[in-house]
This record gives sequence, structure tokens and C-alpha cells, in this order.
Amino acid sequence: MSGWMWWGLAFMLLGGGSWIGESVRSALKARHTRKLELQRAETERQRALDAANRPPEPVCGCTHHLAKHDKQGTCHERVQAPVEWDADRKPVKFEERPCNCQQYVGPEPLGTVYAPEITDRG
Repeated sequence: MSGWMWWGLAFMLLGGGSWIGESVRSALKARHTRKLELQRAETERQRALDAANRPPEPVCGCTHHLAKHDKQGTCHERVQAPVEWDADRKPVKFEERPCNCQQYVGPEPLGTVYAPEITDRG
């Protein structure tokens, strides 16, 4: 065996190999962590794109769907309303009651905006 092979064997026997192994393990762990972060970011990006392409839901100010309201605007959903409170004014007991909101009855927002063409009056 040549001299450099003896030095390499001595290096491995005296612990140099464990240092190399630890470096490789930490590099692989860092690479794995980065890959997981990239996958999470891609999932979040796709979720945001899906949410942006979804049409808006028609909901009332009470957060119930407009299908739960009748023609007069009365909400027909049931909600949990507090009926008892503790000394810190935190609700401790709830009871199911009808939602007491009234659907928005103001003017309908414009579906499209009409703007006449601008012409030059020479």
C-alpha cells in the first residue's frame, strides 16, 4: 500500500469518517426540510388559486347563505345563543334559538358598470 492509503485508513479509524457521515446526514436533512417547505408552499399556492377562481358565495351579514332567508328577508337558521354567564361575563350555557337577523334590503349593487365611449369633439 502506498503512503496516502495509510493516511486515509488512519483518518477513517481515528474518527474522520464519522465527521463526513454527520456532514452528509445534516445536508440530507436540510435538503429534505427545504423540499417539504417547497411542497407546502405549492399546496398553499394551489389552494389560493382555487379560492380565487371560485365564485363568491351569497351570504348575509349573519354569515348564513341567502338561501336560508325568505322573500321578506327573515333568516330561518338556528343559532346557539348564550343564556347564562359566569362572574367574568363569559357565557357558560347556550340555547338554540332562531337567527334574528334581517337580510340586507338596500339597493341591489350594479351587475355591470356602463360607461359611454369617449369621443373627440374636434
